[in-house]
Amino acid sequence: MSTYQIWHNPRCSKSRQALALLEEKGVEVEVIKYMDTLKSVDELKEVLEKLNICARELMRTTEDDYKALNLKDENDEQKLIEAMASHPKLIQRAIVIKGNKAVLGRPPEKVLELL
Repeated sequence: MSTYQIWHNPRCSKSRQALALLEEKGVEVEVIKYMDTLKSVDELKEVLEKLNICARELMRTTEDDYKALNLKDENDEQKLIEAMASHPKLIQRAIVIKGNKAVLGRPPEKVLELL
Protein backbone atom coordinates (compact mmCIF):
# COMPACT_ATOMS: atom_id res chain seq x y z
CA MET A 1 0.00 0.00 0.00
CA SER A 2 1.28 3.47 -0.85
CA THR A 3 1.95 6.11 1.74
CA TYR A 4 -0.32 8.65 0.03
CA GLN A 5 -3.90 8.34 -1.08
CA ILE A 6 -5.86 10.81 -3.21
CA TRP A 7 -9.63 10.96 -3.45
CA HIS A 8 -9.73 11.95 -7.08
CA ASN A 9 -12.29 12.98 -9.66
CA PRO A 10 -10.65 12.86 -13.11
CA ARG A 11 -13.31 15.22 -14.48
CA CYS A 12 -12.23 17.97 -12.07
CA SER A 13 -9.37 20.21 -13.21
CA LYS A 14 -8.28 20.99 -9.63
CA SER A 15 -8.17 17.29 -8.81
CA ARG A 16 -6.12 16.57 -11.95
CA GLN A 17 -3.73 19.39 -11.03
CA ALA A 18 -3.30 18.07 -7.49
CA LEU A 19 -2.53 14.57 -8.77
CA ALA A 20 -0.07 15.96 -11.32
CA LEU A 21 1.77 17.89 -8.60
CA LEU A 22 2.18 14.74 -6.53
CA GLU A 23 3.37 12.76 -9.54
CA GLU A 24 5.86 15.52 -10.45
CA LYS A 25 7.32 15.16 -6.95
CA GLY A 26 7.72 11.42 -7.49
CA VAL A 27 5.18 10.53 -4.82
CA GLU A 28 3.61 7.08 -5.02
CA VAL A 29 -0.12 7.71 -4.81
CA GLU A 30 -3.05 5.35 -4.49
CA VAL A 31 -5.78 6.95 -6.61
CA ILE A 32 -9.30 6.50 -5.29
CA LYS A 33 -11.97 7.55 -7.77
CA TYR A 34 -14.49 8.34 -5.07
CA MET A 35 -17.27 9.08 -7.58
CA ASP A 36 -17.09 5.41 -8.63
CA THR A 37 -16.27 3.97 -5.21
CA LEU A 38 -18.70 5.60 -2.81
CA LYS A 39 -17.37 6.52 0.60
CA SER A 40 -19.21 5.40 3.72
CA VAL A 41 -20.32 7.69 6.51
CA ASP A 42 -17.53 6.27 8.68
CA GLU A 43 -14.89 6.91 6.00
CA LEU A 44 -16.11 10.48 5.62
CA LYS A 45 -16.02 11.03 9.38
CA GLU A 46 -12.46 9.71 9.45
CA VAL A 47 -11.30 12.01 6.66
CA LEU A 48 -13.05 15.00 8.26
CA GLU A 49 -11.11 14.29 11.44
CA LYS A 50 -7.85 14.09 9.48
CA LEU A 51 -8.69 17.35 7.69
CA ASN A 52 -9.73 18.90 11.01
CA ILE A 53 -12.82 20.50 9.45
CA CYS A 54 -16.59 20.17 9.76
CA ALA A 55 -18.78 18.51 7.16
CA ARG A 56 -19.99 21.75 5.57
CA GLU A 57 -16.39 22.81 4.91
CA LEU A 58 -15.97 19.67 2.79
CA MET A 59 -19.12 20.31 0.78
CA ARG A 60 -19.46 21.81 -2.67
CA THR A 61 -22.27 24.22 -1.89
CA THR A 62 -22.79 25.28 -5.50
CA GLU A 63 -23.77 21.78 -6.69
CA ASP A 64 -27.35 21.18 -7.81
CA ASP A 65 -27.58 18.29 -5.32
CA TYR A 66 -26.80 20.70 -2.47
CA LYS A 67 -29.72 22.90 -3.46
CA ALA A 68 -32.06 20.00 -4.29
CA LEU A 69 -31.43 18.40 -0.90
CA ASN A 70 -32.03 21.75 0.82
CA LEU A 71 -28.77 21.51 2.76
CA LYS A 72 -28.23 25.25 3.19
CA ASP A 73 -30.18 25.33 6.45
CA GLU A 74 -29.18 21.84 7.65
CA ASN A 75 -27.10 22.02 10.84
CA ASP A 76 -26.98 18.34 11.74
CA GLU A 77 -23.41 17.18 11.05
CA GLN A 78 -24.53 13.56 10.68
CA LYS A 79 -27.10 14.47 8.01
CA LEU A 80 -24.53 16.49 6.06
CA ILE A 81 -22.12 13.55 6.13
CA GLU A 82 -24.89 11.16 5.05
CA ALA A 83 -25.70 13.50 2.15
CA MET A 84 -22.06 13.39 0.99
CA ALA A 85 -21.99 9.60 1.29
CA SER A 86 -25.11 9.35 -0.89
CA HIS A 87 -24.18 12.17 -3.28
CA PRO A 88 -20.39 12.18 -3.79
CA LYS A 89 -20.60 15.18 -6.13
CA LEU A 90 -21.01 17.18 -2.92
CA ILE A 91 -17.46 16.32 -1.76
CA GLN A 92 -14.72 18.88 -2.43
CA ARG A 93 -11.74 17.50 -4.28
CA ALA A 94 -9.06 16.50 -4.29
CA ILE A 95 -8.36 15.12 -0.85
CA VAL A 96 -4.87 13.81 -0.18
CA ILE A 97 -4.30 11.59 2.83
CA LYS A 98 -1.08 10.49 4.48
CA GLY A 99 -1.35 8.57 7.71
CA ASN A 100 -3.47 10.51 10.19
CA LYS A 101 -3.30 13.79 8.22
CA ALA A 102 -5.10 15.03 5.15
CA VAL A 103 -5.36 18.18 3.08
CA LEU A 104 -7.95 19.49 0.70
CA GLY A 105 -6.33 20.37 -2.61
CA ARG A 106 -7.98 23.77 -3.02
CA PRO A 107 -5.87 25.28 -4.37
CA PRO A 108 -4.03 22.20 -5.73
CA GLU A 109 -0.68 23.38 -4.30
CA LYS A 110 -2.00 22.71 -0.78
CA VAL A 111 -1.35 19.01 -1.33
CA LEU A 112 2.37 19.76 -1.15
CA GLU A 113 1.93 20.49 2.58
CA LEU A 114 1.90 16.73 3.21
CA LEU A 115 5.27 16.14 1.55
